[in-house]
Formats: sequence, structure tokens, C-alpha cells
Amino acid sequence: MRILLDTCTFIWLALPQGKLSPIATKSLNNPSYDLFLSDVSVWEIALKNAAGKLDLPSDPRSWLPSRAAFFQLKTLRIQHEHFYRSGELYDLRPDPFDRLIAAQAIEGGMTILSPDRSFSELGASRLW
Repeated sequence: MRILLDTCTFIWLALPQGKLSPIATKSLNNPSYDLFLSDVSVWEIALKNAAGKLDLPSDPRSWLPSRAAFFQLKTLRIQHEHFYRSGELYDLRPDPFDRLIAAQAIEGGMTILSPDRSFSELGASRLW
């Protein structure tokens, strides 16, 4: 299975807060699953950190790659198809980060690991 981590899931994995569900923990620890972190999440984390809405232990430029490497996450790059698909999704959620993550999951046949039910309502497969 190909698993795309939602931004909050990555943060809860990298900065343990006891918020991961049992299903999320089992999925993250399953060696047969391919785990992905989207460029969308990198962008969202960098912006939230710069705005003072997210306190990271170090600069996102060094912290993010080190945490992604530690957890053996593959990078999911943004493609033009993801932008097109995000514009075609039902307008339930105007958040461009969530729309792009949902579009990437749909286009890539991935399952999003997230507590956010709106991903399912946007048409993406979701586990939590």
C-alpha cells in the first residue's frame, strides 16, 4: 500500500504528541507500506513555522529533511496534474494544501493517513 501522510500526521510522527491513532501507528510501522511526504506538506510547514503558528526544534530547512530521512519517507513531488485535479474536486474545503494532498492521493492511487474526514469527502482514500 502507498500511504501519503497528511501534514499533521507527519508533525505528530516527527514530534510525538500521542495523537496518532492505533491504525495510523500500525500503518507507519508496516514495512510493506511505502510512506510518502508531499512537497505540499513541506510548503505548509515552512509557512506555518515562519508565521509563528508551528514551533519546530530547528530550522525547517534542516529539520524536515532529517525527520523525513529518519522515518524513511519518500518525497512526493507536485505535478501539474495535481493542480488540475485539485481544481476539479468538490468545493467542500477551500484549503489549498488539503486540496492538493487529496489530488495527489487520488492521482497516485494512494491512501492518506489523516484524522481529517474531509479528505474522504473530497474523494480520496483515507485511513485513521
